[in-house]
Amino acid sequence: MTSEGWLPRALNGGWTYRDRIEARSGGMAVSAFYAGRYRHSGPDQWQRRLAACEIERNGRPLPADEPLVAGDRLAWHRPPWWEEAVPARWAVVHDDGDLLVLDKPSGLPVLPAGGWLEHTVLRLLERRHQGDPAGLPRPVHRLGRFTSGLLVCARRPATRAWLSRQLRESTGVGGTADPGAIEAGPGAGEQTCSAAAPGCRKLYRALLVPGALALAVGEALVITTPIGRRDHPQLGQIWCAAAGCRTGDLTARSTLTLLERQAGADLVQVAIASGRPHQIRIHCAAVGAPLLGDPLYRPGGLAAADARPGEGGYRLQAWRLELECPGGERLVLEAPVALGVS
Repeated sequence: MTSEGWLPRALNGGWTYRDRIEARSGGMAVSAFYAGRYRHSGPDQWQRRLAACEIERNGRPLPADEPLVAGDRLAWHRPPWWEEAVPARWAVVHDDGDLLVLDKPSGLPVLPAGGWLEHTVLRLLERRHQGDPAGLPRPVHRLGRFTSGLLVCARRPATRAWLSRQLRESTGVGGTADPGAIEAGPGAGEQTCSAAAPGCRKLYRALLVPGALALAVGEALVITTPIGRRDHPQLGQIWCAAAGCRTGDLTARSTLTLLERQAGADLVQVAIASGRPHQIRIHCAAVGAPLLGDPLYRPGGLAAADARPGEGGYRLQAWRLELECPGGERLVLEAPVALGVS
């Protein structure tokens, strides 16, 4: 780690991606299978990886393209790649020897995914707590790479299971709507979901493009726009705002409250009552007020063709968490407010 608290750009050790061929993929060429499975590369690139002996079939190197058979086991040995520098210093908000809550910095991925392997919260925890007699703390949930704020980890497997259940139940469907809030989105008012479930309550703060919300300061808006996968030229499919009419579309609910309005941005609080991919980014965009600086989600909640989910520029903070502990006591945690309007 550098003196400024950053992990410098570094080459990782590579990774092996393993797949088992199902009946519907039998007869496909290896390059065609991989091009459909990992859409960042086309068939020509996969053929080059075959020629470089990066791919094994049933434990043996596969130097050329050939048809697959149901039950085949493939392994792509991805060579080491460069991971860019990331912030690697955080404050500990809470640590009782089991439950550990961090104030994650913006720009640091939580788990290996999307090209990140070693420069993640998980790997940093593994290195920093190696040999810890209390056990290794592991993240219980994800925050987007550029989302800062409260990240819940736990050392004991039983605690992680309990926390996962709390977080899952807090984002289920049921309960009652927030009193006095305006409803927005397809099906508004047809189903309700509490943003303050008895077990867990999560609050975020975000900066939105200025002037797009027709709200008074302190007024709330309930957003129920469904979220579903739609076609994307770079990724094949991507999560975005949906009409709720296709198989796989997910119900979603967020409560947005305007906290402050200035010339540069609108500061809002968002309580989520469903845990959908990129929910806050999509829901804010769906009502015409995308996160300030978000390169991906445009007004209306659809995704830009020339951007990807991992690109930053937006400001979003998980700033408050309320948990009901196994003994019945309530734990309330807040991260230092990192968002403001200048």
